[in-house]
Amino acid sequence: MLFPTATFAVFFVIVFAASWSLRENVEIRKAALLVASYVFYGWWDWRFCFLLAFASCVAWSSALARQHVETDAAKKWSTRASIIALLGVLGFFKYYGFFLSSLQELLFSLGLQRDLPFLEIILPVGISFFSFQAISYVVDCARGSVVARRNPIDVFLYISFFPQLVAGPIVRAADFIPQMAQRNSLNGGMIAFGLVLCASGLFKKMVIANYLAADLVDPVFLDPGSYSALIIVLATYGYAVQIYCDFSGYSDIAIGTAALLGFRFLKNFDQPYRATSLRDFWRRWHISLSGWLRDYLYIPLGGSRLGTMKTYRNLFLTMFLGGLWHGAAWNFLIWGSLHGGWLALERALTGQGGAPGGSRVRAILGWLVTFNIVCVAWVFFRAASFEDAMMAFSQLGDYGSNGMELLTWFTLALVVLPLAFQFAPQDGNEKIAKILAMRSTLSIFMLFCAALLIILWLAPAGTAPFIYFQF
Repeated sequence: MLFPTATFAVFFVIVFAASWSLRENVEIRKAALLVASYVFYGWWDWRFCFLLAFASCVAWSSALARQHVETDAAKKWSTRASIIALLGVLGFFKYYGFFLSSLQELLFSLGLQRDLPFLEIILPVGISFFSFQAISYVVDCARGSVVARRNPIDVFLYISFFPQLVAGPIVRAADFIPQMAQRNSLNGGMIAFGLVLCASGLFKKMVIANYLAADLVDPVFLDPGSYSALIIVLATYGYAVQIYCDFSGYSDIAIGTAALLGFRFLKNFDQPYRATSLRDFWRRWHISLSGWLRDYLYIPLGGSRLGTMKTYRNLFLTMFLGGLWHGAAWNFLIWGSLHGGWLALERALTGQGGAPGGSRVRAILGWLVTFNIVCVAWVFFRAASFEDAMMAFSQLGDYGSNGMELLTWFTLALVVLPLAFQFAPQDGNEKIAKILAMRSTLSIFMLFCAALLIILWLAPAGTAPFIYFQF
């Protein structure tokens, strides 16, 4: 079930009404939201609801079982076993084909060609996100920052809550589970905040991201060898805008729909393309993933506590594995390696990996370098293969006019204006929501309906899936 569809609109209206009508009975409300979340996930393919339930069951049972184990060694092994089980399922569905095809290529190059057991595996939507949430619950319970819940509904709902189920943000149990017991009252501020974020996310996705994909990015990256340097550069910057609007648009809708149900999620994007260093970029881009990688990978590896060289190693490994998390392809590993290598270099040059700040000139230089490093890495992220990525870079020496029909005032505006808005005053949606909250609920809803009609009128035909549904 996709957000920008009539099906989801009907589904959400039903869930919204049921959720608030049950607010006085917390347990029944949680059960209703859990059922709704499984309906939402099962709409795509009901069979993978069993996989979602398995991940939830492993997290719930292992955290409880750990309380009944006496020795520290046994507790550690209990936690490790559950993490291995969760990573094992993720690895099988996401990386089985990639590693087997890589092994076959290696054997072939060594003259040891073998028939390997290839399987046609469908990648479950959202498996990376709900696996990471399950792992974070297990680890947080082991660390003592979260108390293991006896009620399985608490854990199952935390891992499967439908607004953020398939593409994040990655929510922490310490932030989400306590909200389940709250008996909130629906108010104008909550409605305004949720609807403003939903409208913002729909516009980003349905108008900006979808037009950029159809009119510029997809044609160029389908055959990069057919386009000149100017169009390659424009498409690269266009993809930077597309993936931002697509992914932050999903996060806006997720946070907005959760707010309409009485749940508060933390911000997941904070004008990332205004960053003046790569470290600053990762504080602004997919903030929930950045925090997850820091707390559950970088710090356990030793963080910056083990000396300079190991700090560089840990930065690189964290981003390398972050690239692997994004997808089973060499291009994602290269993308992660570029970010990891640059983070390490940045730290070496500046001491803490901060902006090369001081004067305004240095800040501008830091932004220019950071933005282009990010865009270079996006080429590997978007290209269908390593060969296509290298073909795109090789075309930077082509100063001809191939593909100039894609350079229109409309596509140029779709690239330039969203980048310019990265430097607008921060927390714009929140400020708009506060202004709207002073109006009546009916007028807020009517304004949202008007915005929705404008978005539907502007948007191209068809419903394109969100980019991060693939991860």
